Amino acid sequence: MTTPLTISSAQKADGTTSLTVRGEIDMSNTADLAEAISSAPGHVLLDFAEVDYLDSAGLAVLFANADRIELVANSMLGPVLEISGLTELVTVREVPSAHS
Repeated sequence: MTTPLTISSAQKADGTTSLTVRGEIDMSNTADLAEAISSAPGHVLLDFAEVDYLDSAGLAVLFANADRIELVANSMLGPVLEISGLTELVTVREVPSAHS
């Protein structure tokens, strides 16, 4: 069963926009993620701690915005981000899996 994508935005004290993303990121909803990132001013912190799935379309959005994002990702996404090469372009901090 697909987990719907939800994105909530908050402004941090240092001016960074924080986007908390939950659910599955796939080709059916990457336009929503891209819009959320592009409409945020300046540097964007993406919290993927509760993202259950990330496909290549989602990775493409992250690569397209690599110059202005930082990621917090759960341990399940770590290998995907590393194998894709995104960890060489973007700071990625890993949080423990919710299933641990």
